[in-house]
Amino acid sequence: MKMLLFPATLAATLAAAPFLMGAAPMLAGGDQRRSDQMSALQARKTGAPSLREIESRVIPTMRGAQYLGSDYDSGSAIYTLKFLRDGTVIWVDVDGRNGQIVGRTGR
Repeated sequence: MKMLLFPATLAATLAAAPFLMGAAPMLAGGDQRRSDQMSALQARKTGAPSLREIESRVIPTMRGAQYLGSDYDSGSAIYTLKFLRDGTVIWVDVDGRNGQIVGRTGR
């Protein structure tokens, strides 16, 4: 019985190896996301506007566009809000320190 268990365990380990190797880059992305969230939290503690405050200012200005969500870049403290209007993606960049729109692509 032990002789049969070893090959089965070995086969299961080898079958899982590609998945486990592929999981490492995903974990790195999760670490970056966590770092960005911590940076946003620290900024909030210093008086920076929250994402909800930024959304409440920007979304009403995007008439006819569907709000898709946001990303935060802790290196530049920029929130990128994404919208969709008539098949075109629009990105609105907002300074996370003061809530000012600093860039926009699309129409």
